[in-house]
Amino acid sequence: MVRVRRDSEAEDAGAEGAGPEGGIPRRPRPRGAGTGVTVLLTSAMAFSMMQLFLIGALGPRLVGELGLSRTVLGLTTTAGFGAAALLSPVAGRLVDRVGPRRCLVALLLLAAGSLALIGAAPGAVVLLSAVALGGLAQALANPATNKVILAGFPAERRGAVTGLKQSGVQVGAFVAGLPLSVLAAGVGWRGAVWTAAGAAALAAGWAARVLPPDPPRVAAGPRSASLTRGAVGRLAGFSMLLGCGIASVNTYLALFGAQRLGLPPVAAAALVAVLGVAGIGGRVGWSRAAGRPGRARALPGLLAAGAVGAALLLALALVLPLLVWPAAVAVGSFAVSANAVSMVLVLQSAAPGRAGADSALVSAGFFAGFAVGPPLFGALVSACGYGPGWLLVAVEFAAAAVVAVPLRSREIGEA
Repeated sequence: MVRVRRDSEAEDAGAEGAGPEGGIPRRPRPRGAGTGVTVLLTSAMAFSMMQLFLIGALGPRLVGELGLSRTVLGLTTTAGFGAAALLSPVAGRLVDRVGPRRCLVALLLLAAGSLALIGAAPGAVVLLSAVALGGLAQALANPATNKVILAGFPAERRGAVTGLKQSGVQVGAFVAGLPLSVLAAGVGWRGAVWTAAGAAALAAGWAARVLPPDPPRVAAGPRSASLTRGAVGRLAGFSMLLGCGIASVNTYLALFGAQRLGLPPVAAAALVAVLGVAGIGGRVGWSRAAGRPGRARALPGLLAAGAVGAALLLALALVLPLLVWPAAVAVGSFAVSANAVSMVLVLQSAAPGRAGADSALVSAGFFAGFAVGPPLFGALVSACGYGPGWLLVAVEFAAAAVVAVPLRSREIGEA
């Protein structure tokens, strides 16, 4: 009989780690498990959101050639994250049912298809449809990559690997904002997007070659005391509030720097780059720390509390503009990193057969926050200015910290 482990050793029975004591041989790890698989997972996270990053980076070219309004361009974010939030619960169950290898390959092929459609888009309808298709890739990303980590890496390495693969989102933003934008200047924006589509298709082939076949489906066992349905819902709520604040900062930080602080365009864009680099370092570092026994439960609330300070620094930058730089670093180090720590907590505590579904529900909350946060922030800034807008972000982060407090309980099932 397969034994269910409650702590960082929790794995999907029969699929991700039934040991010899259970009479079932351990599933073979992916060939070259380690650096190669980690790079693959990081790449999958980057491609899962590449379409949104590219639209943001190439926005001026799209507006000019396709005749899009700024409103329609903004709707691409809502379409992408809205579709991801709605599809995440279904995607999580799908990963648990058919296996991470098939879903990871499908994720990369969907990303390639979405990018190819964007490159061929004659107008707004096809563009929005392509971004919505990419939302399914986003929905599959965390469940599929988390299940690969459970299957291929020992418990003591999962925190570090999770942080590295979560940093892939920021890597995707960097690639879209620099190399592909430079390429677009030479071959046109469609050529740059099609190049990204081809790279995603190649990554799908790489995943099919590197990852072992998915095993037969094992029925999900009962939830362990480590992660009840209520605790998953709490993590999803935490992620939604966190996503509202992060998305508002991502969307408006450069505009804030240019419009209110008088920064030149290059310096204003550099604020986003600083935030991204800090996010990569924070996700890797904090996820590694969360991988140690007993750490993951306390970190979400602490990181959200640190994010409150970052938002207050942004508000104070209206008086002392130089504070915008440490504020950008703090948002990346605390707020952006907290999402990766949430995924570490799910991996440590998910019951057998439920890692995909639990990951998807937490991701759905985060995506919902990304869809809702910027419109609220934008409306408040239009009515009252950036000061109240940054205070709203601080309130969102503070609410996330409050929601996360019960997670610190040793018996998270009682939360």
